[in-house]
Amino acid sequence: MSTCQLMTQDTSNEKTVRLLVIDDDPVFTQVLARALSKRGFDVREAHDAAQAMVLAESFRPERITLDLKMADSSGLPLIPRLLDILPTANIVLLTGYSSIATAVQAIKLGAINYLCKPANTDDILAAFEGRGNNAVEVVDLPVSVSRLEWEHIQKILIENDGNISATARALGMHRRTLQRKLQKRPVRR
Repeated sequence: MSTCQLMTQDTSNEKTVRLLVIDDDPVFTQVLARALSKRGFDVREAHDAAQAMVLAESFRPERITLDLKMADSSGLPLIPRLLDILPTANIVLLTGYSSIATAVQAIKLGAINYLCKPANTDDILAAFEGRGNNAVEVVDLPVSVSRLEWEHIQKILIENDGNISATARALGMHRRTLQRKLQKRPVRR
């Protein structure tokens, strides 16, 4: 049996692995769910935290993909809530807004892996298996000031439990300025 199919053996029959996709982008969620279904998973979709918690209780997934930045909240506080209900579930955090601070926080909270979007189905399945690109290229170029600012904002945001107003005060900037900075995609370098 291929690792991409990820079927678990039951003594009487084969059991399909249940996977929950949590993301506020309905198109992304639908495409990913369809691709995972074609690989033999039983997939459900949630588009917000409340729906995710209901499905976690009723569907009982073994694997979960979780978006970091959803319209109504951050995905980080959902990690311990999901693991309280499903202590053996494997969670992979997906984000288009990656930072070292959020990656570290996600792993500390119990996610098994952290992937930057765009990630394809193979990348996601490899992340669940603990495989992936372990060969990190070490670049001798300095990090840009813009990237350092992004990383620092993310660190302070995590220290303030995602509270925008408290983070803005800690950074000495207006709340709306911080919101605009958070809406932008992070620079690569």
